[in-house]
Amino acid sequence: MSRKLFGTDGVRGTANIFPMTVEMAVMIGAAAGRYFRNEHGGVHRVVIGKDTRLSGYMFENALTAGLTSTGMNVLLLGPVPTPAVGLLTPSMRADLGIMISASHNPADDNGIKFFGPDGFKLSDDAEAEIEALIEEGVRPADAGNIGRAQRIDDGRFRYQERVKGSFPTGMRLDGMKIVIDCANGAAYRAAPEVLWELGAEVIAVGVTPNGKNINDNCGSTKPQSAAETVVAHGADLGICLDGDADRVIIIDETGKVADGDQIMALMAARWAEEDRLAKGTLVATVMSNLGLERFLQGRGLNLVRTGVGDRYVVESMRKNGFNLGGEQSGHIVMTDYATTGDGLMAGLQFLAEMVRTNSKASELTQSFEPVPQLLKNVRFETGQTPLEVAAVKASIAEAEAQLTGKGRLLIRKSGTEPLIRVMAECEDEGLLEQVVDGIVAEIASSAA
Repeated sequence: MSRKLFGTDGVRGTANIFPMTVEMAVMIGAAAGRYFRNEHGGVHRVVIGKDTRLSGYMFENALTAGLTSTGMNVLLLGPVPTPAVGLLTPSMRADLGIMISASHNPADDNGIKFFGPDGFKLSDDAEAEIEALIEEGVRPADAGNIGRAQRIDDGRFRYQERVKGSFPTGMRLDGMKIVIDCANGAAYRAAPEVLWELGAEVIAVGVTPNGKNINDNCGSTKPQSAAETVVAHGADLGICLDGDADRVIIIDETGKVADGDQIMALMAARWAEEDRLAKGTLVATVMSNLGLERFLQGRGLNLVRTGVGDRYVVESMRKNGFNLGGEQSGHIVMTDYATTGDGLMAGLQFLAEMVRTNSKASELTQSFEPVPQLLKNVRFETGQTPLEVAAVKASIAEAEAQLTGKGRLLIRKSGTEPLIRVMAECEDEGLLEQVVDGIVAEIASSAA
């Protein structure tokens, strides 16, 4: 069953422009409510969290209207990280969890992510069925069966306790100075509080959200300011989250940035030593660096690659019984602790290794030497199909021939933005730039 509204991580777009309109949010809420009412008997509940975007208020109200119209009782968490919704959906015996967030996107964007009653993101098939209900039109509940809505004041604190529970018992962060960049997003309270409660001296940045500054020159996609703060304060570590705190980037004491591949390499090696890495396997996407794959192979460990999107990483993990996976962008999924990527939990795992080994961050963030990798994005207008243009196809075919036996090429449409992503890896950096720039130029020309 095909999906038109849903991308790789729910429904996403610019606020007040289709599909992220109030009218559509009401219909999405009603369709999701009807779908889960059909699936499950008894009391019907949905928990809703959001990040700090200004448009979150209107989407929260619109979804609530749609959901209650089909008899769902709505529990409003307010601003919480995405993994908190994954945690609290099964904890509160809800049929459905919804996170209102566009993650690392600019403030004008927003999105709607769904979690099932088990706390895991919905499958493609389930999202397709919800889309079908939207197209068919949803029958509302009888007047006597309309749902209620109420605020839940302690959702953030429940989440914080679960996060601290993932940190080794008895271990503390006393004497450590940590910069935490919350991207003016959903973790602006939770992350600094957790680190402080574990004993760290906390220097918090990106913790003054105003509805319009989420991810604005801060967070995991713009770590430069946090890196400068780490160096200026002589901090031991910097932790950069994104707008909904499901991804993390680490900054060492020198200000150098480490991506998700380096974090996963460290964790996989350590978990394997402790016989905790299920089936000796790490799950990552096609975007992860070839150096990570070589690092794992050198230790007798396996790498399973999936399509881009943490949901596909999790689907592979659940299907095959793996317990560690993630993305180069910083989604780190540990199903022993959480149902989705959790930037704060991953940051604590890194801190635990620093404490255990009495090592500096710089000694733990360079597990492998990355193969030179170049990624460039080309924006295109809605309705355009640049990858179908003959000249673009020819450019891609030529690049693939040039890289045969020397590297790899990956071309894909973003599932969250109108972008074509062109990525290549090759030891020959001159060839790397040549093939990527050639393809980018052809795509840009076709989209002009």
